[in-house]
Amino acid sequence: MIYHVVPRDHWDISVDRPYEPASLAAEGFVHCSPDEPTTLAVVNAFYSDAPRPLLVLVLDEELLTARLEWEEALPEPPPGVAADVAFPHVYGPLNRDAVQRILEVQWDAEGRAADLTIYA
Repeated sequence: MIYHVVPRDHWDISVDRPYEPASLAAEGFVHCSPDEPTTLAVVNAFYSDAPRPLLVLVLDEELLTARLEWEEALPEPPPGVAADVAFPHVYGPLNRDAVQRILEVQWDAEGRAADLTIYA
């Protein structure tokens, strides 16, 4: 399983079509993370001001219809992530049937992502 962070309002748009985040048009791929701890580090590094609730799509990479590549973080991984961690990048829209679970980011008192729980 791989993980993709998305504000709920973005995920809820065009639910009858594959999901295409802005990074797909801007960078040519969809950013994902390899595990929950890395996902929390990504949220803390890049999503602290994102609209909430913030969701995490848990994707079965075997069900993705777009090409998946594991690549190094450039220019560097977010704080708290080892330099040798490879990140999954999906080179196309996310087909919704690859989503196996949806989690919600839980925030601590200091406003940092602290946990992921099942999204109701």
